[in-house]
Amino acid sequence: MAAALLVAGTLLGGCSLLGGSREPVTIYAPDPRIPADPAWPQATWQLSISRPDAARMIDSARIVVRPTPGELQVYKGAAWARTPGEQLQDIVLRTLEDSRRIGAVARQGSGIAADYKLEMDLRRYEADYAGNAVPAATIEVNAKLLHNIDQDVVASRTFLQAVPAAGTDTALVAQAFGQALAAIGHDIAGWTLDSGNAHEGSGAHAGRH
Repeated sequence: MAAALLVAGTLLGGCSLLGGSREPVTIYAPDPRIPADPAWPQATWQLSISRPDAARMIDSARIVVRPTPGELQVYKGAAWARTPGEQLQDIVLRTLEDSRRIGAVARQGSGIAADYKLEMDLRRYEADYAGNAVPAATIEVNAKLLHNIDQDVVASRTFLQAVPAAGTDTALVAQAFGQALAAIGHDIAGWTLDSGNAHEGSGAHAGRH
């Protein structure tokens, strides 16, 4: 899997992640591209993807780090180009679109007549030291696939990826996030296709249309 990282240095006037001083802020934009997995099935149904839910501390432009258990900080002089929730929604949507393994997929509210809806709860998006010398880019997501006709939960699963950074430098940590995002996007996309097809094949929705 490719896990490209776009970086743009910019001056945010009077803005600092940990204080009020004027300083340059580096903007990081993980941009992984995930090829379709040969094991993924072909689906004929349509899917909408909701904006992920997340705590405000997690889903912001600040890059969160957990130096010790029970403590959260943010990296000074660094920010995300898009919030973690947007990154997560983007990677799952683009992976499914590019795979050509699904009838149609779009963001919730786009107007497509979706058969299923994917809802995600972003629980963690942080650089976690966990007692180690270098942090791991840690992403935890609970995903639920709902059948739109009756709003039944077809499947639910929690996904976790923790990719150790190559060092403590913020750029290396951001690079590890690109890898973790690619891995979790791959896992959620494949699980969504499998779960939707299993529900379609079970006949559980028969007679409800």
